[in-house]
Amino acid sequence: MSLEVPGTVRIAVGVVVERRPGVTPWAEHVWQPREVLEDCPDVPPWTVLREEGGRTLFLAGQAEVALHPTDTDNYIHNLQQEPPRVWVVLRPTEAAPGYALQTVTVDAGEAQLYAESGSDLLEALPMPPRLRLVVERFVAEHHRVREFHKRKRDRADTDALGRRSRVEEA
Repeated sequence: MSLEVPGTVRIAVGVVVERRPGVTPWAEHVWQPREVLEDCPDVPPWTVLREEGGRTLFLAGQAEVALHPTDTDNYIHNLQQEPPRVWVVLRPTEAAPGYALQTVTVDAGEAQLYAESGSDLLEALPMPPRLRLVVERFVAEHHRVREFHKRKRDRADTDALGRRSRVEEA
């Protein structure tokens, strides 16, 4: 069960993935996300787009980039990079072709969580222009500067630290 945060915006994108022959005896193929499409054709996932010279381009499928109002600091940091990035995550599966499109995100922090799994294939790609415009507008509408509030610690009773209570001694 997922809870939808008020103000969340979802943008549909398509992902193009390339499969090429491996260069070592341990990898028959190498997979790499190549492009995020702003307009995704209405075709089934893993449709072959082009085959040439042992390389095959697939439309891995459609995903939604979710923008959350509480994550605007991460989006701002991404937009300040040149170029801004969108991260594509492919997860290994037993079913052909061997990967499934897991997620697409513009939040580097979320991408880092997938990188730590060790088994997912993660690729940072340039953010498409219209997606960048949507993210910039989202940030302009939802970003709130959050003040840092340092938590005050309770003062320790230094006299009580070295003594045992009568109950503990009994």
